[in-house]
Amino acid sequence: MTQVHQRELLVGLVEADETYVGGKPRKRSGGEKPKRGRGTKKTPVFGVVERGGNVKAEVIRDRNLSSKRISALVRRHVDVKNSVLVTDEFKGYIGIKKFMPHKTVNHQVWYVDGDIHTNSIESFWAILKRGIVGQFHKVSVRHLPKYLDEFCFRYNHRGIEDVFDLTIALAVGV
Repeated sequence: MTQVHQRELLVGLVEADETYVGGKPRKRSGGEKPKRGRGTKKTPVFGVVERGGNVKAEVIRDRNLSSKRISALVRRHVDVKNSVLVTDEFKGYIGIKKFMPHKTVNHQVWYVDGDIHTNSIESFWAILKRGIVGQFHKVSVRHLPKYLDEFCFRYNHRGIEDVFDLTIALAVGV
């Protein structure tokens, strides 16, 4: 979270979600289906996105996605007094309602109910994962935060026509 744009709190309708970054799940002995998401050895990544705005993402190094940890991450990145959080029904989000408005999406039943959806953060995860597979092919856990910073920077500056000039200006300190 070293970028300047990462320091500002997200406000308004904000989506939060977690994803897991790592290799492709391999078949298990005995024909069992490989685990996906929680319960794998992949690295968890937590992200929040302001609807129509910026995204923030962070690697969870100790793999602890408890309700207490998620609440702390939301408080760190979201203006809880002026926002509504939209998430899926993962039990780690249970404590959110204690300190801010919280809406949930039950992906087993529906994906969108008016403005209540997690499509923006899911879209960001798709961009991140396609970028890793298609551009970098593989990333190490050690450098994953830097890759996340890059993809957050790209997403947060997607509306700027000449993002290359901005990148160079920021690199040389202009």
